[in-house]
Amino acid sequence: MKFVMTQSVCKEGLELLEGKAEYYVADNGDPNNYLGEMQDVDALIVRIAKCDKNVIEHSPNLKVIGRTGVGYDSVDVEAATAAGIPVVITPGANNRSVAEHAVGMMFAIAKNFCQAENEMKAGNWKIRDVGRAFELLGKKVGFIGLGAIGREAQKICKGIGMETVGYDPYLSREVIEELGCEYFADYREMLKVCDIISIHVPLLDSTRDMIGREELESMKVSAILINCSRGGIINEEALVEALNQGRIAGAGTDVYTQEPPASGSPLLTAKNLLCSPHSAAQTKEAVINMAQMCVEGCLAVINGEQWPYVADQKVYEHPKWKGSK
Repeated sequence: MKFVMTQSVCKEGLELLEGKAEYYVADNGDPNNYLGEMQDVDALIVRIAKCDKNVIEHSPNLKVIGRTGVGYDSVDVEAATAAGIPVVITPGANNRSVAEHAVGMMFAIAKNFCQAENEMKAGNWKIRDVGRAFELLGKKVGFIGLGAIGREAQKICKGIGMETVGYDPYLSREVIEELGCEYFADYREMLKVCDIISIHVPLLDSTRDMIGREELESMKVSAILINCSRGGIINEEALVEALNQGRIAGAGTDVYTQEPPASGSPLLTAKNLLCSPHSAAQTKEAVINMAQMCVEGCLAVINGEQWPYVADQKVYEHPKWKGSK
């Protein structure tokens, strides 16, 4: 049995392969660059990487694709499902880590940590009088998406005395209100009244550029915007413009349309933008959880088990899976 990994999983994940499989670590995010290694591979594990239709078609022995995370927009799931290849994901493994990261960004921006540190180290003690910091107590935070991560972040915010409101097209008013959130049927209306907006939705055709120039202009001038979900949900050009023109007070992002962003990207010099390198899920605990869950799922699929945590359950309707459980 052979595994190929675009980047190595942690040692706790590798330990699960001992005595069961050999593995090749490419340290390269595009398997098209090492198709020779893909000729006899049983499992491909991708991290910050892609797996397109060409890779799937040129990997004749491939039985499973593993993604250490819950997002799978970098994998051609349609092509994999058509070939009877499950795409294993790791839902729940990083919920708390991403939620804490989003809330941490809220704190950092609200307290003006970055500017205060940089200016003080440069000798500007009077930065303490700039007047940008504010308390989170009683502020209204709106969640676009109240899945597992959004709910975890909402619980933290509720616990520190923030007023929480929510929008999720897949949840009813009753469910959202049971979570302790004021319900909004239209996120655009929610944008107008919130002090903070936190985004927790996948990148789909319906969510791409869902926060653009018009939406940013509708927000409070004092508002901040947080995105720890996927790049492309906020229109980056519109965000840079809004920040540089002072139309919103600040933003925090862990994700980008291009990763990593180009060295000359306007994002990197935008005013009052807190950036992190898609690292919200990279806590020690989450990395171990994701690696172990991904490897366990891939091994189960290779052994003929219909592992439940896959991107598309329809894959098990493929003739390859006839008679399996």
